[in-house]
Amino acid sequence: MADREAVQRKDTEFQAFVLSILECSVFKIIMISTISTNAFFVVLWTNYEIRFSLFRLFEISEVLFVSIYSLELILKLYVNPIDYWKDGYNLLDVVIIIIIIIPYALQKIKGKHYPYLNIANGMQSLRILKLITYSRGIRTLIIAVGHTAYTVASVLILLFLLMYIFAVLGFCLFGTTESGDLNNWGNLGVAFFTLFSLATVDGWTDLQEELDNRNFVMSRTFTIVFILLASFVFLSMFVGVMIIHTEDSIRKFERELKLERHMLLMEERQVILRRQKEEVNRLMQTQQNVDYNSFSELVDNFKKTLQHTDPMVLDDFGTSIPFIDIYLSTLDNQDSTIYKLQELYYEIVHVLNLALEDLPKKKQSQSLEAAET
Repeated sequence: MADREAVQRKDTEFQAFVLSILECSVFKIIMISTISTNAFFVVLWTNYEIRFSLFRLFEISEVLFVSIYSLELILKLYVNPIDYWKDGYNLLDVVIIIIIIIPYALQKIKGKHYPYLNIANGMQSLRILKLITYSRGIRTLIIAVGHTAYTVASVLILLFLLMYIFAVLGFCLFGTTESGDLNNWGNLGVAFFTLFSLATVDGWTDLQEELDNRNFVMSRTFTIVFILLASFVFLSMFVGVMIIHTEDSIRKFERELKLERHMLLMEERQVILRRQKEEVNRLMQTQQNVDYNSFSELVDNFKKTLQHTDPMVLDDFGTSIPFIDIYLSTLDNQDSTIYKLQELYYEIVHVLNLALEDLPKKKQSQSLEAAET
């Protein structure tokens, strides 16, 4: 369907232009700055004195922020009106736009004193979630949380079963009407809330003190066993699952970044090779059109057009890193071999020198022996 629409569209050039704007880093910086500034203005808006003194500024800035968000939505819809709704982050942007419109709609329909208007105003803090669209790191963490959904759900179900067992047990042990702790164990709902406090180890000493004051024999064993199971086993398991899946998502994110960098390098390489091929073709064309005395003269004239900053891509084996490494190692071995040969030559020369020095002495001694005889 999307392919059919792409074929039928007649404004492909303008569509590509709008898409280049949306993918431009400047546009992303503008959107991140706008969202951050809007979040800062929301913080200032919570102060009544600042809100009253800068009321006009808040109105103008609100119109500006809503206009920018709406323009972003319109541009993305224009580029791809069908696939836009298939992206979850785009749907999040639509939900945020609806949340922004809700307070104005309630004021027009129900008036400024509508009791639920404060809830709609409080939901404006969700605007900062638009940063997720422009932050790959946050999206990676969200994907990691999504991958842990099944495992985390299993852990939470086990924790719920454990709390259910201990809630019924605690109600039967400590929720009796005669001398029981009705405030903390009087019914199953209150018992669940008390067990949640024990699982988070928040104020468990006060809860245990209430049971000790009523002289429950099994209270300390009950509390210790539940804290060990709920806090140190299940919550630690929950944190461990989150950490494992987060690390896997981070590794995947790093691999994707490396792949993108490699693809960018390959694209740049292809561009450079294409430009080199065009330059060589232009050089050969120039050789055919202009008469030169020799090919060296042609090359010399071509060298004058080159600059030191011009990139060069070489596919020759002699320019590869492994070959250069082996070649340099070979040169080192040759240098050591030549050094040893030089030492050997020095020794040979020294021996020959000694032999030449001894030669006159031998001849003199032989002449003396001949004279005596």
